[in-house]
Amino acid sequence: QVQLVESGGGSVQAGGSLRLSCAASGVTYGTNCMGWFRQAPGKEREMIATINRFGGSTFYADSVKGRFTISLDKSKITVYLQMNSLKPEDTAMYYCATSRALGWVHCGDPPTAAYWGQGTQVTVSS
Repeated sequence: QVQLVESGGGSVQAGGSLRLSCAASGVTYGTNCMGWFRQAPGKEREMIATINRFGGSTFYADSVKGRFTISLDKSKITVYLQMNSLKPEDTAMYYCATSRALGWVHCGDPPTAAYWGQGTQVTVSS
């Protein structure tokens, strides 16, 4: 089965940086999309950065564009999210996701079905 394990979350002051990691196992050629999502209390889940692990194309939400960078280690099937210039509004639980069947084919669009990691908390203080 597909398993995703996130790490790298923590507490940081505004303007600081964090690097999140997501190690994937059990993936197949059908899992072309990988990405990061976040959800804060009382808010909807937001797709913030995605990458096609075969084509290399990326997507960034406007809220993080220019501050966050997604990358992929193809040999280990591990996706990273480098987060710079963090703001208090970035505080959320961050989740890694990858394609599940045909539920996520076009990586720049939100998935209708995906495999999810357990999440890692990011807290940014002012």
